[in-house]
Amino acid sequence: MNTAVIPTEQAPQKVKSYGRLDQQIILILDFGSQYSELIARRIRETQVYSEVISYRTTAEQLRELDPKGIILSGGPSSVYDNYAPHCDPEIWNLGIPILGVCYGMQLMVNQLGGEVLKADRGEYGKSSLYIDDATDLLTNVEDGTTMWMSHGDSVTKMPSGFELLAHTENTPCAAIADHTKKLYGVQFHPEVVHSLGGQALIRNFVYKICGCEATWTTAAFVEEAIREIRAKVGEKRVLLALSGGVDSSTLAFLMYKAIGDRLTCVFIDQGFMRKLEPERLLKLFKEQFHIPVEYVNARDRFLNALNGVTDPEEKRRRIGHEFIREFEETSRRLGHFDYLAQGTLYPDVIESAGTNVDPQTGERVAVKIKSHHNVGGLPKDLRFKLVEPLRKLFKDEVRKVGRAIGLPEEIVQRHPFPGPGLAIRILGEVTAERLNILRDADLIVRQEINQRGLYHDYWQTFAVLLPIKSVGVMGDQRTYAYPIVLRIVQSEDGMTADWARVPYDVLEAISNRIVNEVKGVNRVVYDITSKPPGTIEWE
Repeated sequence: MNTAVIPTEQAPQKVKSYGRLDQQIILILDFGSQYSELIARRIRETQVYSEVISYRTTAEQLRELDPKGIILSGGPSSVYDNYAPHCDPEIWNLGIPILGVCYGMQLMVNQLGGEVLKADRGEYGKSSLYIDDATDLLTNVEDGTTMWMSHGDSVTKMPSGFELLAHTENTPCAAIADHTKKLYGVQFHPEVVHSLGGQALIRNFVYKICGCEATWTTAAFVEEAIREIRAKVGEKRVLLALSGGVDSSTLAFLMYKAIGDRLTCVFIDQGFMRKLEPERLLKLFKEQFHIPVEYVNARDRFLNALNGVTDPEEKRRRIGHEFIREFEETSRRLGHFDYLAQGTLYPDVIESAGTNVDPQTGERVAVKIKSHHNVGGLPKDLRFKLVEPLRKLFKDEVRKVGRAIGLPEEIVQRHPFPGPGLAIRILGEVTAERLNILRDADLIVRQEINQRGLYHDYWQTFAVLLPIKSVGVMGDQRTYAYPIVLRIVQSEDGMTADWARVPYDVLEAISNRIVNEVKGVNRVVYDITSKPPGTIEWE
């Protein structure tokens, strides 16, 4: 994927109300689809910037934003429901190309005089798309290609001026278009990986129909981000929470390039990191990167804060609270700081405050999956102002930014690691004993994966400790010890994931070593749950 978030210097610069300097953008009106942000990511893969905004955005506001194209997302409602979310009907008269996806297509049809009814047969999962007209939207999309369907309603009558582009066995109107007005609709989801011809369709919309150019690059993002950081921070000092992961490390490099010594990196060792990682982190930043790091040993403080806590949200809240309090105490010791820099990413924001549309009221409602320490658990009396230059980026975009500013591959390719660390990989109460057990087991998992050259084949590889004990037999004696869960997944951006088909001999080696070398463990199991329905982390 090519990161595409800021225009090149040759692009005419115009300040938009969404806070970016850019010449062109594709806007997604969000009707509550779980895939809305994924559409934005697919657009960015074409090197054109894209953002998700409210479906309530008016036609006049859209005109002021001056997008090159608009996409209407899917959603859980039916257009004929009493409280179904509707967009401003004036958007059809803006003269801007529009693509409706699933619910977005049905809404387009409904508002323009067509008909949408509950289908005799719903269509879910993979379907073969048969092309009737390959003009514009479906150019170079293979006839019979697989597309991902997820709908119980169907278009039964197209609006005046629309033509049929494609169908499936169960859906007569799978893709439609009014070529004159540049209005397009698809009943499937081209943004998901299961739609084999989906990205070709998206590229057609972005380039052929909207007339965009691939002018958004990683290097230009870095340049613009540095300008924005300097403009916001001025001569003030910034405190940065360093964890050693790709997000905080990229942020540290970016901030250091922007403001130099006005940045102070603080590594708070909360006691929840993996074995040997604190020592490795300090050595890298001090000796190799020459960026000073203030080390704070707060292990006892954090462990005491979690005493007796078993609820995962409460763990996150307390860890987030203690982080901020420790930063405040450290900042007072080091001098005054106005800003706190955080490596918050787009998926963090999505998962911490996911959105949907209430089918009865049409109002946006929170669908909170879990809190992230970067965006949740912050106290109301936080005295720092936040700086979050990576907030709109996906993980793979951050990796590209890291490479562009000179971050070594050792960190760029590091597997994601949660801010609360091992505290949310121990289900139930976190104790010193359980932390030591999990550290030892986790180290074995990483060693075996690394030794076989499999590290970069997986998105995340780690161990989870369950707060239960099971019976086992070792040396002809009965044991009663903890089980370790292996969690190894493959993913593109962490928003969806599939369990990895790890070779049996690798799983066997990991299991044998953990049971034989880690005191307190007598059983190893493998998690074969994808996301969704599960999450990658267990808490």
